Parts: sequence; C-alpha cells; structure tokens
Amino acid sequence: MATKGVIKKSLSWYMLLALEKAVDGYVKFEDFVNNPGFYVQGMREVDKSEFSQALKRLKERGLIKKDNIDANKVIFKLTDLGRNMLGLEVEEEWDGKFRIVIFDIPEQKRVIRNLFRRRLKEWGFKRWQQSVWVTKRNVIKKLKILITDLKIEDWIAVIESDDVSIGNKLLDGRPM
Repeated sequence: MATKGVIKKSLSWYMLLALEKAVDGYVKFEDFVNNPGFYVQGMREVDKSEFSQALKRLKERGLIKKDNIDANKVIFKLTDLGRNMLGLEVEEEWDGKFRIVIFDIPEQKRVIRNLFRRRLKEWGFKRWQQSVWVTKRNVIKKLKILITDLKIEDWIAVIESDDVSIGNKLLDGRPM
C-alpha cells in the first residue's frame, strides 16, 4: 500500500510507526538507530546513513519534525500529517496534563484486564510500569465509561497531573 510516497513496510513506514508508538510521539535518534526492533517489531537493522536519508525525506514531506532538547540531544516527533499518513486521529492540542492509570485487576479477571490494556494502547497510553500507564491525550470521559462498563472501579485509579517531570522521566528512557 503506497500513500503519498511512503510504502508500507518501507524504512520510512517503520519510522513513522515507531514515532507513533513512542511515548509522547518522540524517539531519540541514537536509540532508534541502535535498537530499531525495540520500537517496531520486525524492523530490520539499518546503517546510519540510510536512516538519516529516510529521516530527511520524512522531514521534507512534513511527516515528522526535529526538535533539539539541548546541544547534545535531537528528537523527532510525528506531525499531524504523519499521523494522517498512518490513518490515525489527529490529536487536539495538549492541555498540559498527563493522564495516569494505575490498576491491579485480579488474575480471575484476566480477560477483562487484557481488554482494558488493549483499550489503553488504542487510546494512546504508554506503559510506564506493568500496571501504570500514561498519556497526554484527554480520554478521561471514555476511560471512566469503560471502567464502569467493565465493572472494575475497585481496582483502578485514574490521576490527572500537570507535573511536567512525568514527561521528562518517560522521555529519558525510564522503564516502561
């Protein structure tokens, strides 16, 4: 499937997917080059020049943008156009809050727990720890409806926080 010059299963396609799956849509250049399979299962290893060329093409097409965290760190972020390329919803502007879900759903409710995790992934949550998930997306209404429908209120805490150190900790490669 080709869409606006990006062919599914190409290096560029895998890079877009990696950015979509990364916490907050960011991937550090050196992390991706050194361990691409961590971000996208099935992605082959590539040399730095091939990777750099693919990044350049994606940036020229407006599918990603480059940000400098500081003098030594460069990160790439998926743009709205890049999200559209992958068939994803375009996110509304971030309101400055992280949504954190902490849960301990009993083993007897494994099917429900797996469904809940799947929904968290679909809604843009990233795993910080085994049962701690974080997102910037405002999905509180949908989340509360799901929790009520699944009857799992007793095992879940939902927290909203404007503490920017949460994003910094996730971006600095802490376990997820």
